[in-house]
Amino acid sequence: MRSKLSFTAAGDFLVQRRMPETYAGFPEVRDFIKRGDFRFFNLETVFTDDTCFGSAFYGGAYLRADPEVFQDTLRYGFNMVTSANNHTMDFAYNGLLKTIETVRAAGIPNAGIGKNLNEAAAPAFLETEKGSLGVIGVTSSMTNVAALAGKQSRRFPGRPGVNGLRHTEELVVTKPEFDAMNEAKTISHMDAADDVSRSEGFRPPLKEGTISFHGLTVSVGDKPSFLTHPNPIDMDRIEQEIRNARKLADYVVVSAHSHDLGGPNKEIPAMFFEEFCRKCIDAGASAVVGHGPHLIRPIEIYKGRPIFYCLGNFVFQDEVAVDSPEDQYTELGMTSDEMLTDIYVRRTKDHTAGLCTDTRVYEAYLPYVELEDDRVTKIDLMPLSLGFGLERWRTGYPEPGFGLGILERLQAMSAPYGTKITIDEQGYGHVVLD
Repeated sequence: MRSKLSFTAAGDFLVQRRMPETYAGFPEVRDFIKRGDFRFFNLETVFTDDTCFGSAFYGGAYLRADPEVFQDTLRYGFNMVTSANNHTMDFAYNGLLKTIETVRAAGIPNAGIGKNLNEAAAPAFLETEKGSLGVIGVTSSMTNVAALAGKQSRRFPGRPGVNGLRHTEELVVTKPEFDAMNEAKTISHMDAADDVSRSEGFRPPLKEGTISFHGLTVSVGDKPSFLTHPNPIDMDRIEQEIRNARKLADYVVVSAHSHDLGGPNKEIPAMFFEEFCRKCIDAGASAVVGHGPHLIRPIEIYKGRPIFYCLGNFVFQDEVAVDSPEDQYTELGMTSDEMLTDIYVRRTKDHTAGLCTDTRVYEAYLPYVELEDDRVTKIDLMPLSLGFGLERWRTGYPEPGFGLGILERLQAMSAPYGTKITIDEQGYGHVVLD
């Protein structure tokens, strides 16, 4: 018999500047979070100083904050954190290591990143008088494959990085489409280097009945479709860590960052990510908590356990940084002699496009989950509003979002998964469990 425990979780904590000690709505949000015995969030920034250079690959914008900012995050009552996401390597290995040092100095268990793959893949454990929880941090969204932590070998140290989840991609087309693509690549020699590399043994052979079309595997089927699946090596490693953590703690939760789409809009999780989440449950996880695309995604109850495909943002301090490495300026044909605010103006067409113009980016929710005797017995939801419509430097702080239709939207998108959510008179949501 396993202990009766509870946890609360938050989505992306995208912070770049100091936060106020309190603000309207802060006490209610903090008190809901502190209902949980275990309370964690995804840290979507790095803590750096002037010794850290910007990486050539970064997560869409360079995100950083002074180390003192981490103390601001703890006022919400969090006692665990995960750090694996597409911004983890924005300031290369030095930025990653500085972040590890900052979180460790605060005495907070951190999952998903490490000085090598063993550290990054390992669960972060927290012990309480009631029991223990293991949290595993994962990201499928990476700036490039160099963000992956490397495993230590007999002779060489491991590589710092994230606990990454790669995935395979296969485009299925009809026979006439397949033949046309094969003819085009043959005549154009677009994949000549790839073909030569395979013939020389530097790349694995293709699966029978497929071609590689500029790196994308293509096969024949009855109708066009795009198939994605978790990378088997990464999936096996994560499943092993879940099974191991089950032997060391009362419960295990996987916190996973994924921007990947499974359809025409960002609210639909990718096919491989759905498969990944279900396999985590099969391996023994009590819940999977998703974040990444900066808006909410559905809830699925799989074998009696919740998959929160995305909680949305928790703090969203976007377009408020005062400087950035030169690469970000260069991408837009600018130089760092100009103000970073000029980048925002150009990138967003004078603030008429982009994340900060999307109401959904400023809508999120917090789950409170009770676990008892290896079962999920209760799930409550608190809607959050992050202040859409205010000046950019005032937006991004979470406060109760009752009466804004947030949970109603979550109800509708979760219904195709068979998930039922009720909303009480106070505006809190409750997931119906069998």
